[in-house]
Amino acid sequence: MKRVYAVGTADTKGEEFAFVADAIAAAGIAVVRVDIGIREPTVRVDVASAEVASYHPQGVSAVLGGNDRGSAVAAMTEAFARFLETRTDIAGVIGIGGGGGTAIATAGMRRLPLGLPKLMISTLASGDVSPYVDVSDIVMMPAVTDLAGLNRLSRVVLWNAAQAIAGMVRTPAAAVAGKPAIGLTMFGVTTPCVTAIAERLSANYDCLVFHATGTGGRAMEKLADSGLLSGIIDITTTEVCDLLFGGVLPATEDRFGAVERSRLPYVGSVGALDMVNFWAPSTVPEKYRGRLFYPHNPNVTLMRTLPAECTEIGRWIAARLNRCDGPVRFLIPERGVSALDIEGGAFFDRAADAALFSAIEDTLVQTERRQLQRLPFHINDAGFAEAALAAFRDIRRG
Repeated sequence: MKRVYAVGTADTKGEEFAFVADAIAAAGIAVVRVDIGIREPTVRVDVASAEVASYHPQGVSAVLGGNDRGSAVAAMTEAFARFLETRTDIAGVIGIGGGGGTAIATAGMRRLPLGLPKLMISTLASGDVSPYVDVSDIVMMPAVTDLAGLNRLSRVVLWNAAQAIAGMVRTPAAAVAGKPAIGLTMFGVTTPCVTAIAERLSANYDCLVFHATGTGGRAMEKLADSGLLSGIIDITTTEVCDLLFGGVLPATEDRFGAVERSRLPYVGSVGALDMVNFWAPSTVPEKYRGRLFYPHNPNVTLMRTLPAECTEIGRWIAARLNRCDGPVRFLIPERGVSALDIEGGAFFDRAADAALFSAIEDTLVQTERRQLQRLPFHINDAGFAEAALAAFRDIRRG
């Protein structure tokens, strides 16, 4: 039987934790009360904090019994994430917490598949929640008042949260049958290419296009890791530039990791590797003063990558792709990698492009399943989109 996991620090938020769990049960939904506190609980729980702590790689003693709260919270965060990954009866998860409880509960929620209901009642929910949500689908609900005992307002907020998770679990979204899903990455400067590919594939595939803003690439790879994609067309790998050179829309070190783990059919390219993203001109680091910039809009400033940087980018990408044993095709558009990198364009630089292409070609270990193709097109030419489609169809058949 699937059940809602109600998660909270039963030592410091016991009254509110019990109220939420009881409200879910009153709605007719089975509940598992999971304690993630580091001291003795003040209310009944079904899963004690010691059981959760036992999932820490160094055991219970690494989590409980110490005197340093910060260390205990960090250790419980790791333990709870590992604990939640082992559960096979989760219909949904609802958490309640302040700073520590929010960090612990959402770390576990982020490990769960997209689409599984996740709701976090938090005193931090009205601020910047990106560290807690990241690229997951956690719903953050403001507690409004502090979680320091029940009051007339907190009872309403907590009751509403309980009814929300109960409704999500009782009436799940209908499963969508039919076309398999594929992930595609796009930036404004690669839109013609990606749009053409998606239009041509839409009859047979559900095309999920992700804006390559750091979170976009991570969201796509999260779907791949969750088993929700049947292939990837990664035309726009620009997030790597921001990762390596301090831009504001970076990938993580795990970029391409999901391709390696899932072994999904993968077609990639060098879209927008001619640029690093910063906010308004005043935010550009001092070390980059004097470089070639392009004002995308008043709040976004693009910096052209230099040949030496392009070499580093190319080697980094190719080294990651060398770890991928699934079918890989990586395409190089020899006449430019973005709408700005075109003859007469603001970022047109043959030397930088040549350095990028050579670094990829020299570093990528080609095999029967992992191949590089150089094409006499600009990335937004119709011929390049056709080549990407042909490559994807070829590895899907294989």
